[in-house]
Formats: sequence, structure tokens, C-alpha cells
Amino acid sequence: MLTFVLTVLLFFLLIFPHELGHFIVAKAVGVQVNEFSIGMGPSLYQKQGKETKYSLRAIPLGGYCAMEGENDESENPRAFNNKSWWKKILVLLAGATMNVLVAVLAMLIALSVTGITTNVIETVTEDGPAAIAGMIAGDEITEIDGVAIENFNDVANAIDSSEGNSLEVKVERNGTIKTLNMSPLENEDGRYLVGIESKLNHSPLVGVRYCLPATWNMNVSLIKGFKELLTGGVSADDISGPVGIVKLVGDSSEYGFTYFLYLASLISLNIAIINLLPLPALDGGRIIFVIIRGITGNMITDKMEGTVHTVGMMLLLLLFVLITWNDIVNLFN
Repeated sequence: MLTFVLTVLLFFLLIFPHELGHFIVAKAVGVQVNEFSIGMGPSLYQKQGKETKYSLRAIPLGGYCAMEGENDESENPRAFNNKSWWKKILVLLAGATMNVLVAVLAMLIALSVTGITTNVIETVTEDGPAAIAGMIAGDEITEIDGVAIENFNDVANAIDSSEGNSLEVKVERNGTIKTLNMSPLENEDGRYLVGIESKLNHSPLVGVRYCLPATWNMNVSLIKGFKELLTGGVSADDISGPVGIVKLVGDSSEYGFTYFLYLASLISLNIAIINLLPLPALDGGRIIFVIIRGITGNMITDKMEGTVHTVGMMLLLLLFVLITWNDIVNLFN
């Protein structure tokens, strides 16, 4: 039951903000939105607004913001096809932008909950090298072997790269600087330690400083993964769809809610990147058409573009089915 609830929550976090982004920007630039739907398939709930019909549908694997003139020709001056090129691009970019914001927000919450390591020492292991050297809880490490310390990663790297040699560690204690000398000990995993633990900072303000670099690093890794997929460096068996996501959500329930937030951040960023790929039916493909049609004029009609996107959607649905089948096979294997 927990996996089901978390899965529905995850798909909601992925779909609703994306479509809401399209909806808000479309309304802002004067595009008529005929229907705003969360989910696909049979309708569970509908409400007709002044202009837009709002729907909740049975299958939580998608959603849409149906704009007038999005896939066909329309004489309506408020139709998407009759708007200027920059307004179209703003509407198309809005979905992926919201997914990026969701990724950053999820990362911020996760980092704030787990806490950010600091240079301030929380605990010192009794009889460890740090304790023998005179380090106590509350000390703030400012320098190791003459190198200024910016964060606790610098501390861990300096200790681990010492290879057991003595380190000169400067700490700030009650406003004064003290110099301590300690020799790290090697553990069974081959790492060097001095017996200290960092004090964690749970402030969202500090989390803001770290969530953007963390999200960017995740983005770089995802783009690298896409490149490896295209060059054959990653097997098709490593690709996951909805069934694979459900399995990941099930795993996340065992590790806690913060793991779920990291997963939500990863997948939301993944969706943003995929949606901006220059493929028909995706937002990136539509943006390419806007640019091409802006250059070529009337050489490509709304009907021609709509046909290309329809074919593209059919191919994407076929790919969706193949990935889902691959998920099921991997699940049983």
C-alpha cells in the first residue's frame, strides 16, 4: 500500500507541475486552453470552467494541457497556432522548466532533512587520534597542513590522503585558534580516519547553497547517460519505464522518505531533459518546428506539422510499450 501511495504521489509530482507550467504560461500569453487533465484514459472527475474543462482521469501515467490549435489549424485568434513564435516557445519551455524547479525543490527538501555536513565537530571518538590530539566536540576545523578548509569534504579528503602521516590541524575553539597534531589510522576498508563526526546543518538557507550544484551534477550525469545510450555505452536493458519506476519507489520506501525525494528529483530532471529532445511530439520537437517555420514561412502548414507530431506520438507510445515490456522481463529476471 505504501508503494502504491508513493508511486501515485511521484507521478503526480512529475505530471501535474509539468502540465501546470504549460497551462499557466499559455493563459499568460493569451492562448485558449480547452482542457487541463491529470491522468489518461476514462474520466473520474470533470468540471467545466469559464473556458477550460478540468479533468482527473483513471491512469496516472500522463496528463495534458489541450490548447486550441495545438495540433491542427484554427481560425481562433487565441489559438496556439496563431500566436507569435516567442510566445509558442515560452509555452513549450514551461513544462520542462517546472520539472527542473520540482527537481531543485525536492533536492532542497532532501538535503535539509538529511542535513549538510559542516566543519564543526559533533562527536569525537574516545581514544581516537583526534581525541588523543585534544580535539573536542564544538571545534571548527579551519586548516589542515596549511590548506584552508572550506567544507567537511575537504576535511575527509585531507585525512584520507594522508596515508597515516601526521597532520597539523588548526581548529577554532571559543574564538581562539588551536593547533593539534594527529596521525590518522587505517580502517579495514583501507581508509584513513581520526575518529570525528561532522555536525549537520538542517537550515533550508544552507540547503539552497548546495541543492543547485547537486541538481546540476545530477543533470550532467543524466546527459552523460543519454550520450552513452546513443553510443552503445549503456545497454537498452538499463532503461526503465513506469514498471521500473514502481520498483524503485518500492525500494525507496525501505530507505526512508529522503531517498524518495532524491528519486523524485532525479526522475523529474530526467523528464525535463527528455521533453526537450528534438523529437516529434515532444516539446523539444515542437520548438524545432517553431524555429523552422519562423525561417521558412508558410512552407510547412499546421496540418503538416500536426501529422508529424501524430506519427511521432505513435512511435513514442510504441517505445513506451517496449520499455514497459523490458521492465516486466527484468522484474521477473
